[in-house]
Amino acid sequence: MTMRIAVAGATGNIGARTATVLEQAGHEVVRISRSLGVDLITGSGLDAALTGVDAVVDAMSYEGADRDEAVRYFGTATRNLLAAEERAGVRHHVLLSIVGIDRVEGNAHYAGKREQERLVADSPVPWTIVPFTQFHDFAATVTSWTEQDGVAPVPPLLMQPIAPADVAHILAEIATGTPQGRYRDVAGPEPQDLVDMARRTNDARGHAVKLVPTWSSLLGSEMAGDVLLPGENARIAPTTFDAWLAQPQ
Repeated sequence: MTMRIAVAGATGNIGARTATVLEQAGHEVVRISRSLGVDLITGSGLDAALTGVDAVVDAMSYEGADRDEAVRYFGTATRNLLAAEERAGVRHHVLLSIVGIDRVEGNAHYAGKREQERLVADSPVPWTIVPFTQFHDFAATVTSWTEQDGVAPVPPLLMQPIAPADVAHILAEIATGTPQGRYRDVAGPEPQDLVDMARRTNDARGHAVKLVPTWSSLLGSEMAGDVLLPGENARIAPTTFDAWLAQPQ
């Protein structure tokens, strides 16, 4: 059955991929992004965008490091989106979330995602919250945050990363199904060390940088151990980190 599905954060890493997967499957996709004329913070353009929409995939992101600002941003955007969905009669809200956010108190992004989950779970719009592990490209992202003068501090996080393309396919699959409440954790096939991931990513891309394993205020030691690993009965996506690295980026 062909559906009309809106994707919030449609110009981002995961949102753009999810929109493409849905369109390739024959669905009508409404892309929601400020750059496309729909503003989740002010609500401008939302009601028109959600007209006739069956399901919404929320893949919006926030880049800031201030905890209060992250909670405010995610909270405001999510309230506006859910209220517009209720007015439009949307039947399924799918939230991209992160494994381990309840076990990490100090991280600003995680605080914002917890607020997002709370609002979605309290909403009258039927929902599915899908917690994913960090993505294969996370090591490159962290390096870009911290690199200065050819040196990049990288926290020695243990994680079980997942390919962004696998995330998009799973979100698209869930969005075209029935609401499931809180979905099981979703992860890639193998545990990895973030410092080693960063080294291998930089080598593969020909980027020379000295990596210094260390904890920082951004990604602190409260993320050590198995905090970021998936729980029992996790859904395991197929693409390994090595296979992802071998693909054209």
